[in-house]
Parts: sequence; structure tokens; C-alpha cells
Amino acid sequence: MKLQQQLIYYILLLIITSCGGREMSQDAENKSLPVAWNQAVFYEIFVQSFADSDGDGIGDINGMTSKLDYLKDLGIDAIWLMPMSPSPSYHKYDVTDYLGIHPDYGTIEDFKAFIQAAHQKNIKVVMDFVINHSGYDHPWFQNAMQGKNAKYRDYYVWADKDSIVEQMAKKVTSFDSDNIRQWHPVNGDSTKEHYYGFFYGGMPDLNYDNPAVRAEMYEAGKFWLTDVGVDGFRLDAAKHIYPDDRAEDSHAFWKEFKTEMEKINPDVYLIGEVWADANTASPYAAGFTSLFNFDRAFSILESINKERVVAANIAGHSYQIDSTANLADVINTSLPWFEKYNQNFVEASFLSNHDQNRVASVLGNDQSKIKLAASMLFTLPGTPYIYYGEEIGMLGLKPDENIREPMVWDADELDGARTSWMQPVYTTATSVEPAMKQVRDDQSLLSHYKSLISLKKRDVFSLGDIQNLDFGTYNIVAFTRNYGETSAAVVHNLSNQKVELGAQTLSDYSSIVWSQGEVSKSQSALILPARGSVVLLK
Repeated sequence: MKLQQQLIYYILLLIITSCGGREMSQDAENKSLPVAWNQAVFYEIFVQSFADSDGDGIGDINGMTSKLDYLKDLGIDAIWLMPMSPSPSYHKYDVTDYLGIHPDYGTIEDFKAFIQAAHQKNIKVVMDFVINHSGYDHPWFQNAMQGKNAKYRDYYVWADKDSIVEQMAKKVTSFDSDNIRQWHPVNGDSTKEHYYGFFYGGMPDLNYDNPAVRAEMYEAGKFWLTDVGVDGFRLDAAKHIYPDDRAEDSHAFWKEFKTEMEKINPDVYLIGEVWADANTASPYAAGFTSLFNFDRAFSILESINKERVVAANIAGHSYQIDSTANLADVINTSLPWFEKYNQNFVEASFLSNHDQNRVASVLGNDQSKIKLAASMLFTLPGTPYIYYGEEIGMLGLKPDENIREPMVWDADELDGARTSWMQPVYTTATSVEPAMKQVRDDQSLLSHYKSLISLKKRDVFSLGDIQNLDFGTYNIVAFTRNYGETSAAVVHNLSNQKVELGAQTLSDYSSIVWSQGEVSKSQSALILPARGSVVLLK
């Protein structure tokens, strides 16, 4: 929102909640205005696997529409949709038409109806916009391969074989130092010219030094925002628009992209995938509403598995672990780096996504660990993203197809919504309790997620700062969240044993407002069960 709109929003919110004591609004459904982006809870959907409406075994747009009540009941405010454009692959990150919908998923009219239905439930819709590269089969690239004089030749990046290392070797990234593998011969003829494709030959990178390419993408963005009605975009591979040695050009491009999209919709939401350490990622904040925090996800899961607090940051394609840092101090150190480039920056947090092993499998399908991971995610700063099925404990380990398996809606394999485009390896109705069964169980993982989402809607958790609480033990994560006159203390037990902590640190916090497990507090002690959590208010 613009500053003026934000001021109006908070004035109205204060009026609405003035009778509620020191606590501000806790339930988004009761707010008279849509939730601001920094107060939203997101849900990522792989359309192919989510819900099938026509019995062909492939998830589709109408299937998603049929599940909006489920999502509303869960408490989410926004949906991130993985790519839906025409593509030869199941994942659809190799786009062949930037203005279309894959026919397996439905039509543009189906999508418009979905967006309208979502908006009626105060749920916003953000779609994947894959503009770092096109698909090999895109008409632009098929034309470009015809020769140096082809109409769309300069839409892509080319080099003669003998000049690749000398002329273009700087297009190397921390993810792959063997840049030769990123150059691909046309029609398999390695003696002639090569085109650049960072990910693989089926995804040739677009040439953003060409103003015509930029104009094409700005027009495509305008189409989705105005003609179709999406609320924003998730921008794939945002770090790779230019080579690493031209990072400043990438920063400038995304600032320009943001400006162009805001001309169409001043409140457009843009979230970038910049898989890098915070120092490297922070300048990208100028071109986005939000960036994903990859370090946070790894730190949470690593802390739980090691049963001790660790902080992690990306180093190359691996992580460096710091067992002396605490998460609150890491956040307070790094967040100003992003706010330097964007004072309204919104950090996005998550536990896993479509590119990573599923949380439940990383944590050994231990339900206490899985619930603890969610408890940490929702009590730390950042707008949380839930990967579809995470809320019911879906399992999955790479390769990628196996972390994108069909959503389990009911125990019956023929439940009328479950997709069957692939045979699941990890997530079945016997390995994971179906969503419709968990809905009816107030002790289920799904119910745990619902309670945490409700907790996150308290302004102290969606907008508040964070300060460390030190109990002098490595297996406790503790911090305060503070917003206005409201202060909450949060304590998570990482260990598999009950812990008893001195309560003097929490002497000002008397009211338990949320807990996982049987927690007790007296004037002298706070007792948490194994992997238990508690939230207290002053």
C-alpha cells in the first residue's frame, strides 16, 4: 500500500479494535479492509498436484476454486501459484506462451473466475512469472535459432564456441562454476555457435540488454494485472537476469520492472527468488516488495534436528553454520541491510518450497518436530509461506517430482479431487493423514497450523520487532516480540526432554495465550515439554 493508504488503514484498524484493550486485531476476517502484504499468510500451490475437477488426473484451476473454502478456513490471505503457462514439461518453468494458460489447467476465463472467487473471500492471488528464460519451444527461440539475421535472434544470448571462455566466462555463478555446461550448442552441433541457458538447454536465458525483451515482459505483466486481475508476481531466478559480475545491472532491471508494474497497479506485490546470502541479496530489495529468506528455513530445521540453536547463511551452494549466534540477533543485523534499499521491505519466511525436500521428511516424520518447526516459523518475523500439503505433513524427498506429489484430500483414493498424474512415492493416504480427516481432529497438524495462523494475525507477531531472551542453555530458542504497547515472550524447547527454566526472565509475562504441549508457569519456574512452545503476554 502507499503511505497514505497505510495511514488510513491503521487509523481505521485502531478505531475498530479500540475496545479490545492493549491487544490489536487478531482475526483477519473481522477487519474491514484487506490484510496488508506485511500481515499476510501465503499458501503456495502446484496446480498440477493440488485438486482435479474433471477426472483427468491433472490438477486444474476449477479444482483450486473448489478448495477455496478449505484455504479460507485454514486462515491464509494470499495464494502463490506455480507456473500455469503453456509448456512441454510437467513443472511449466519452460514457458512457450507468456499470455496463455496451459490447456491441462483450464482457460483464461477459468482463471479470472478463480481470482474473482478468491477476492470475494479476501484472498489475494500471486502467480509465478518466469521471465529469466523462456522455453526452448517458445516461438521466439525457434525463430532465433534460424540464424544471426532472425527476427528474434537478439532476444537470447549467443557466443561462438571458441569465444565462450574468453568472451563470456564471467557469466559464472556460485551455483555452478563450470560455465561451459551453461552454454549449449544449437541442434547439438558443438562446433558452432552456442546459446546461454543457466539452468539447462531447455531454458534459454533471455537477453535483457535488448529493450524489446523488456517491453515484451512489461506488456505481459500488464496483461496479467489488468486483463486477468492477479495481485502480483513471484519472480523466478531473479538473481540471474545478468551475470554475477553485472549484479548492479540486475538490481537496476528489477527497480525498473517494479516501477513499470506499479504504473499498472500501485499496490502490486512482487516477491523475488534470490538464493544468496543476505549481503548479496539485500540490494535486490529495491526492486521487490519482498524476498524469500532461505537462511531462515535452513536455520529452523537445522536447529530442530541438532536440538541446539544454530544460525545459517548461504556460502556457495552450501550453508555455513554458526552455533553461537541467536536468531533474533541475526534478524536484527540483516534486516537493516534490506531496508537500506527499500524502507517498506517485507521479509518472506518459509520452511520449504517446491525446490526443497519437504519439511516432514527432513524432520524424519516426527510429528513433534514438525509442529515445533511450524511454531518457530509463525512466531518469528516475516510473512510466512506454506507449501501446499505442508499443513497436513506431506512427505517428499528429491528428485523434484517426489516433492510435488498429489495433495491427499481424503482416505479414498477416488475422493474426486486427488490428482493421479503421477504415482506418489512418499505421500499416500496411509503415510499421511488426509486433510479432511485432520480438519475434524483438534490435535492434528492441520489444527496446529490453523492455531498458529490465528496467532500470527496478532499485530505483535505480524508487525512487531524481535529481541533475544537468554536462558543460558543451547537448546532453548527464546525472544520477545514487541509492537506498540503489546509485548509477547516466546519460548521454544528444541530438545526431546522436558525442561524447567527459571521464570525470573519472564517475571513481567503472566498470561499464557498459546502453547504447544502441556506448559506450566509459576513465579519460580517455566516448564516446557519436549519440543514444546509457549507464548506469554505481559
